[in-house]
Amino acid sequence: MTTPLRVALVGLGTVGSGTFNVLNMNADEITRRVGFPIEIKAIADLNVDKARELAGPGVEVSNDAFALVSRPDIDVVVELIGGYTIAKKVVLAAIEAGKHVVTANKALLAVHGDEIFAAAEKARVMVAFEAAVAGGIPVIKAIKEGLAANQIEYVAGIINGTCNFILSEMRDKGLPFADVLAQAQALGYAEADPTFDIEGIDAAHKITLLSSLAFGVPVSFSKAYVEGITKLTKEDIEFAEQLGYRVKLLGISKRTAAGVELRVHPTLIPARRLIANVEGVMNAVLVKSNAVGPTLFYGPGAGSLPTASAVVADLIEIARLKDAPLDSRTPVLAFQKDRIAQSDVLSMDKVETAFYMRLKVDDKPGVLAELTQILAKGHISIEAMIQRQANDESNTAEIVLLTHRCIEGDVNKAIAAIEALPTVHGSVARIRVEDLS
Repeated sequence: MTTPLRVALVGLGTVGSGTFNVLNMNADEITRRVGFPIEIKAIADLNVDKARELAGPGVEVSNDAFALVSRPDIDVVVELIGGYTIAKKVVLAAIEAGKHVVTANKALLAVHGDEIFAAAEKARVMVAFEAAVAGGIPVIKAIKEGLAANQIEYVAGIINGTCNFILSEMRDKGLPFADVLAQAQALGYAEADPTFDIEGIDAAHKITLLSSLAFGVPVSFSKAYVEGITKLTKEDIEFAEQLGYRVKLLGISKRTAAGVELRVHPTLIPARRLIANVEGVMNAVLVKSNAVGPTLFYGPGAGSLPTASAVVADLIEIARLKDAPLDSRTPVLAFQKDRIAQSDVLSMDKVETAFYMRLKVDDKPGVLAELTQILAKGHISIEAMIQRQANDESNTAEIVLLTHRCIEGDVNKAIAAIEALPTVHGSVARIRVEDLS
């Protein structure tokens, strides 16, 4: 039998323990697929006692990750500690030592991916990261391999389960954001500090990686537009329902003649779309390609075993290809290194979408005419409108507008002009709309 693939597991949290369990649970099946076993040779974790209890005899346990990555009896280092600092040092040390790397660390790759991929290219080792985006959904392999014959037009994903749970509960139960966030924290779906999730940062890390894979461009997280869900109200979600839409936090990247769009924000999606009906903590990624058309990838975006499934799939790929010539391996960003194209990331004021707007106005003649005049001046046409009387005695009304597609910069100017009107109270709530056809 061929020598086993020898793995050092760095980090034994939720995903690390899941990876250990999947490798043991499915050891026979994995060996049948690869031709030889994949074995955890050593584990590094700060909680040594807990790691020893899980690993049992036969697996060396240490609290020193750097001592493991340079050992000659290790073929692959699996980094599952997260964050930007220690994780980056571990990954680069492993690459320098000639080890292949598997990671689930989307934040690390979104911020430092170009440096890490360049180091791996120089060392002639592989970096695999299926688990970094959408948990157990094999969307990265689908884009790199299954859709390789296509020119991809756009990628749009529900890629943060915490936000999707919150928005689903707000719609189903009519609860405000703060109440549902507290519920998500109590259930373990949201961290004690949920900032990365609810402000869209986690989704931006993931769509940055998908954008690079889809369009063959450098990793550009710093250029992404990021807007979270904290300003959404239950009223906006109710109005969206009346208009035939659902509100989802989407990560979106599109190819345009002027550059690549890279953005995360709440989005109205027609309720008839499959992706609009993805509920709870589930994830889904919609990829539109010029040959196959739209394909939807759906499944659990987090969790111990689903994410571990993706980690182990990467280990299987490395086991099959570790002795293959460099040019016969699938490129890390799906395109050949010399074909990674510098491409402008479009600023949001140049992006074209439709818009939902909600505003409170004086309930008197001429107000609507003022609004439509401002919108017409900005080349913004109205597709639908709802007007609802205020529930108090303020003699005001709430107006909801749905526009046709228009340029965001024009919308920003129009909203500023509308908010300056004496008949308009407070700020204009606005949410972008995507048809995703």
